Amino acid sequence: MTVDARQLLGMSQAELDELFSASPAGDIPRGDTKGTAIVAPDTHVTGMAAQVARLLAWSGKVFDPDKGDLVNTIGPLGLRRIRAKVYRGESWLDGWECTVLDYSQTSTVARMIRDELRQVGPGLWLGNVFWERRRVLNFALESGAGE
Repeated sequence: MTVDARQLLGMSQAELDELFSASPAGDIPRGDTKGTAIVAPDTHVTGMAAQVARLLAWSGKVFDPDKGDLVNTIGPLGLRRIRAKVYRGESWLDGWECTVLDYSQTSTVARMIRDELRQVGPGLWLGNVFWERRRVLNFALESGAGE
């Protein structure tokens, strides 16, 4: 089954977890990606929260897999801030391989954050955001941002 970011917004948390667990680590994204925050999955606020997040807070990530790092695209001006190290590791969700986005050594603001990615389709990744070891939300990334 091929999914897109819009379809991920309509999934329940259980469905997102099932898709994440069934998906391979896949490729590490390269370059600009368009982000979609998935807040309160499959509720009446999910779509609106994604729009507000993209407009005001976070709109994606820019990856450099050769250097093993990324920077987030933040705010309405698209500022590139909040760096993370990128590497393969074991998922806190299910113990299988994923791409880890680790802010612990690169950001004072986000040092308690760890993201995990799995590729769920061509140019599409599903992510989990952990605050310390507690998952706080999901997100999607689509490659080809700005094309």
